[in-house]
Amino acid sequence: MVTERRITPAAPVGPGTVTRELMPGHVALGRAGDVLKTLLGSCVSVILTDPRRTVGVMCHIVHVGRPSAANQHNTAYGEVAMQDMFDRLVGIGIPATRCQAYVYGGGNMFPQMFTTTHVGANNARWVMDFLHDHRIVVVGESLGGTGYRKVSWTVGRDLPVVETVQSGMR
Repeated sequence: MVTERRITPAAPVGPGTVTRELMPGHVALGRAGDVLKTLLGSCVSVILTDPRRTVGVMCHIVHVGRPSAANQHNTAYGEVAMQDMFDRLVGIGIPATRCQAYVYGGGNMFPQMFTTTHVGANNARWVMDFLHDHRIVVVGESLGGTGYRKVSWTVGRDLPVVETVQSGMR
């Protein structure tokens, strides 16, 4: 069985830096000056970074929980994406438990159909529980609502930039 590992293509943004635009299911690692960005609806993005903000890893989770055997390597699933992030961090000598997290997304993209429980809320709850269970401190979040979120972070001291765009479907 051939497994696919999604590689996020990088585009140069300056000397030695790159921009990685994450699509659903992607995971990317960046170093100081690199830009990580994604667009979210009901999906959830997690950014893990060392406290000095010299490195960051971002994912775009579509499905939460444990995947089926056929999807055990598919980073669109929360459990697989988080393990991939942990592995990338350990690969450069940073234990994930020493990182801080930013969490975004989990919107209700069909508020006219779902007024209480919806997939975005389930995604957000799973991610927050996962981070809590792994003792990773969440230092910033923007979850829920009915809009799309554009998330962009230049790895470094500045906070991620989050723009909420209303979908117009109410």
